[in-house]
Amino acid sequence: MIFFNDLPLTTKAVFAALALLSVLTLTVTIFKLVQFRRLGVGGHKRGEEILDDWLNGRPDEAQRKAQAGQTVLARVLGAVMSGLRARPSEPGYGEELARQVALAEMSRMGARMRLLEAVVQMAPMLGLLGTVIGMIDAFGNLALSQEATDPRLLASGIWTALTTTAAGLAIALTAYFIAAWLESRIEDERQTIELVISSAIHGRIAQPARA
Repeated sequence: MIFFNDLPLTTKAVFAALALLSVLTLTVTIFKLVQFRRLGVGGHKRGEEILDDWLNGRPDEAQRKAQAGQTVLARVLGAVMSGLRARPSEPGYGEELARQVALAEMSRMGARMRLLEAVVQMAPMLGLLGTVIGMIDAFGNLALSQEATDPRLLASGIWTALTTTAAGLAIALTAYFIAAWLESRIEDERQTIELVISSAIHGRIAQPARA
């Protein structure tokens, strides 16, 4: 069994860098989950209630609910309704206010996402670098040895080197799936924002009656 203290200094440095990337991935994931909860990402039910009040002739009730601002959709709808009530003859004004709020919300939702993308790209390269360095050390020691070398020692060195690639790929895959899941939530919120802005200004498309 190879212990960490027995590894070459360069391999230790690679493992330390991979450990930092794994900690970064965990930190960003926790940050995004807490942030999404505070922003109210995914709070579509509340947004639907506000939109129903607005379209059904209860603008005061709709704006009262929107002013609470507990979800992304509530804040966007609050902006579009404020614009439409301030300038009823200029729907473009309400739409522009809503889009400004939406852009600010999307910017906050996208914060720190590039860190996960960086982990996805860096972790495999660091793992490969560790493997190459480990192989160089293993064969370098073999070349400098004046005695017959036990093949098991060489195999052990190669195994240790390859673990950096495995660790790098594992970290990269984990970061990739987390980033993909978070991006899907952001994209879903973006599409819903566009839909509620259009619905608040132009109304909803009538749903066909069920047979």
